[in-house]
Amino acid sequence: MTTDYHPIGCDQHSVLELLALRQVPVEVQAITDDGAPSTCSGRVSDLLTRGGAEYLVVRDAGGQTTSIRLDRLVTISRRDGDVLWRRESVV
Repeated sequence: MTTDYHPIGCDQHSVLELLALRQVPVEVQAITDDGAPSTCSGRVSDLLTRGGAEYLVVRDAGGQTTSIRLDRLVTISRRDGDVLWRRESVV
């Protein structure tokens, strides 16, 4: 079980559900477990829960999937650069 997972807000989760429902093509900016920036492109295909954490699933043009923990997401943009989702700042 993942013990350091920090759930995102309900409003933000709802936007991700809509992106998955519509299978929107996106570019996802995230942070890896070791703190390095990461980018992947594809269509948002699903949201899932595994090991006590929630994940966004992105499927690329070749059919390969990448699962990204929701608390590691930074931004999700359309391929034209318009930002669709941005992590809320926590002060």
